Formats: sequence, structure tokens, C-alpha cells
Amino acid sequence: MAGGGFSTSGAGGTHFEAKITPIVIISCIMAATGGLMFGYDVGVSGGVTSMEPFLHKFFPTVYKRTKDPGLNSNYCKYDNQGLQLFTSSLYLAGLTATFFASYTTRKLGRRLTMLIAGCFFIAGVVLNAAAQDLAMLIIGRILLGCGVGFANQAVPLFLSEIAPTRIRGGLNILFQLNVTIGILFANLVNYGTDKISGGWGWRLSLGLAGFPAALLTLGALFVVDTPNSLIERGRLDEGKEVLRKIRGTDNIEPEFLELVEASRIAKEVKHPFRNLLQRKNRPQLIISVALQIFQQFTGINAIMFYAPVLFSTLGFGSSAALYSAVITGAVNVLSTIVSVYSVDKLGRRVLLLEAGVQMLLSQVIIAIILGIKVTDHSDDLSHGWGIFVVVMICTYVSAFAWSWGPLGWLIPSETFPLETRSAGQSVTVCVNLLFTFIMAQAFLSMLCHFKYGIFLFFSAWILVMSFFVFFLLPETKNIPIEEMTDRVWKQHWLWKRFMVDEDEDVDVVKKNGYANGYDPSSRL
Repeated sequence: MAGGGFSTSGAGGTHFEAKITPIVIISCIMAATGGLMFGYDVGVSGGVTSMEPFLHKFFPTVYKRTKDPGLNSNYCKYDNQGLQLFTSSLYLAGLTATFFASYTTRKLGRRLTMLIAGCFFIAGVVLNAAAQDLAMLIIGRILLGCGVGFANQAVPLFLSEIAPTRIRGGLNILFQLNVTIGILFANLVNYGTDKISGGWGWRLSLGLAGFPAALLTLGALFVVDTPNSLIERGRLDEGKEVLRKIRGTDNIEPEFLELVEASRIAKEVKHPFRNLLQRKNRPQLIISVALQIFQQFTGINAIMFYAPVLFSTLGFGSSAALYSAVITGAVNVLSTIVSVYSVDKLGRRVLLLEAGVQMLLSQVIIAIILGIKVTDHSDDLSHGWGIFVVVMICTYVSAFAWSWGPLGWLIPSETFPLETRSAGQSVTVCVNLLFTFIMAQAFLSMLCHFKYGIFLFFSAWILVMSFFVFFLLPETKNIPIEEMTDRVWKQHWLWKRFMVDEDEDVDVVKKNGYANGYDPSSRL
């Protein structure tokens, strides 16, 4: 998730002298609140849409369905395009904002882009908490989505550039960890505010998003911009001074020269998006786009958005549904921590393949239980079976959280070469937000039409993506980015066909002036 810019690992994975200074720790903690804000927005929407006062005010049709079991199918109680738009509008706005954020990240810097994100977040929170009608509610969500677009571009880039090389990976996953903590925080808030009498609990749930929004905004005011960004914008002396401050040493000349050189090379690339389509860059592009699509078709975001609604559909009471969502949120956080410690030991492929088996089995078991126990107009989901379904959903969420969650972002960030890295990451973010929007807008309608088959639908996709990983995704563990082409792509049974050196390519195409030496005039 990065916009314009460049990475700073030295050639061959060089490590420069650097201390873990207080300014780095404070800056990273403040910046990572962008992930907290994003996670809170993901988690809060599903909770408030299961609250009766909220439905009664904004979605009376849905409210009537929930109160009249004979009116419609259990699976169709929440099938409403407006209700889905409340959730999905954030991601469509984020997708649009990404294009502008890529420009501001490059031209104005990472810090100012985070400040813009914070301002969008605060404006969206105010409109949502004070909403009097559906239009006001949707506009607030759109402003939050703009904040998501700017934050998701600037924050990961800020973290990767300001952190010392040896802890860069851990600090990058700090953003993903904050997303999961934000979801858990939102679930806990929803569980508490649902018990408030007077019907205004949903306003408090939406309004408390102002806490991480204020942290991000204040943090952006006080943190320093990254040396990479300052050097990229021609402010070399200022960039050198900031580098000395954040590294805690005077021996910064090697890293400073490396940053200047990286900036020079990055500026020489005039058409990064055009370069992205060159034959030698297609494997990275195909894998990055496929990972974002597959990440959404695991069904995870649909379940995290609508966890309380989903549990209500299965016959849980309102409080029980929110409580179950809290449990899945906690599992999400803990399992992401597992990923931090295991990803560089076990490797990317092992985690993805193991998670594929775990997610597939849990989804199939859930589908079988719901197919037998939950029908259109009645449910026989006893307390014991209900707990078992929650356990299976937690099993599924845990597998995702240590695999497709963080790795869906990590793998694209480490596979693109320098000259196409910013363009590749922009495409990655756009594809992810596009399919997040599609899934958020369609899930409740799919639940209505597929019923328990929705879990079989996701299972089929998990099977497809596991085969994709097994045959087409190479292992990138402990391989420097600069050596990725020679050690990964040129060794893969399929992708090596795309890794023809430019000189060889020219020789083949221009032999006797024509491809493969074929001269059309000889056929006349």
C-alpha cells in the first residue's frame, strides 16, 4: 500500500548503521494509528447496522423485516442496497482518493498526506455521528473513504522509510496489526453502546472513530517527514539533517548517498505504468493483482464487515451477535501477531497453503451445519451448535489473519523492481479497494440468494487460490529485493519465460530485421 516514492534498502540488501531512536518509535506509533482508523471503520459498520435504533431511523424496511419472521427468509432480512451502500461507499471513495493520494505523497510528502487523511477522517466522523438522514450518513462514509485512500498510501510508505532496515518488516506489519486492533476496538464499542437506552448508542459508536482520527491528525502535525521524501523533492540538506536525527548517529553518509542515488534512478523512470506492462514485469503484476482479488474472495472482509449481521441471521440475539463479533475480532488480532513471528521463518508459501486447507475445511463445515439447521423461515441452531459455528468462523479468521491478510500486501511490496514499485503498489491498492467495494456491496444480496451456499462459494475460491499458490507463487522468503529477478523469477518453471534479457529480446526480434529471421519478402 504505497504511492509514489522509492525504497531504501541498499544494493544487495546492505544494512546501514542506525539506532532505534525514540523519535522513530514515536513517529511509527503515531503513523500506525492510520491503520487503527481503517480497522475501526471496517468493524463499526457491521455493528451499527445490526442495532435496532439505527435500522429504525435510516433503514425502516430492513427494520420491519427483522421484526416479522414470516415476511421473508432468515437469510434475506438484511438484503438492502442502501444498507450495503452505507458500508461499501467508503471503499469506492477510497479507490478514487488513491489516485490523488499517489500525487500528494510524491509532491507534498508523506507527512502532509497523512494530515490530509486525518482531516478527511475527522470531517467524516462528525457527519456520521450527527447524521439526520441517509444522505448525510453516506456523505460521511465517503469522506471517511477519502481518508482511507490517503492513509493507506502514505502510512505504510512512511513506516518503511523512517524505520531502520532491520526492523522495517515488523514495523510494516504494525500497520496491519493496527487494522485488526481497530476492528476489535470497534466490536467492543458496539457491544457496549448497544446496551445504551435511548437509542443513541449508534451515534457514540460512529463518533468514537474521532479518537484514532485525532491521533493521526496530531501525529501528522508533529512527526518529521521522511528523508526519502525530502530528498525526492530536492531538499537535500533538510533530508540529511532528518536522517541524522532519526538514525541517532553521525555516520549517515553511506545511507544518504544511497537515498540520493535511489531518487535519481526513480526520477529517470518517466512512464512507470507503461513499464509495468512490459513482458518482464508481467509475472509480478499478475501475482499482485491475483493476490488482491483472491484476498477478497476468501470472504474475510464480508464476514468482518457484517459479523454481527451474520450472527443475527443465524439466530443469535443482538447482544450475542455483537459478543460473537468481539470474539472473532480478538482472534484476528492474536493471529496477526503469529504472522509477525512466523512469516520469515516458515515462508510465504507454507503459511498460504496451510491457511488454504484450514479455511476450506472450516467453510465447508459451516455450510453443512447451516444447510441442515437454518432454513428460510425457521432455525434450529441450538446453543451448542451456535457455539460450534462461532468456533469454526474463528478457525477460518485465524487462518486468514496469519496468511492472506498480511501476505496479500507483503508479497506485492517485495516483488516489484525499483523502477515500477510505486506504480505496482498503486495498482495493488486500487484492485484491493475495488474488490473490497464489490464484496461489501454484494454480500448481503449473495447471502439472501445463496443462503448457506455462500460459504461453499467462498470455499470454491479458496480451492482455486490454493492451486494458484502451489503452482504459480514462488517463495520470496529472505531474498533481497534487488536479487528477486535472478533468484526467483528466472528460476520459476513458468515465469522464467517472461524473464528474457532485453539484449536477447532485441536479438531475437531483429534477426535479419524480422522476428525469428522471417522475411515476408521471401514469400512473395
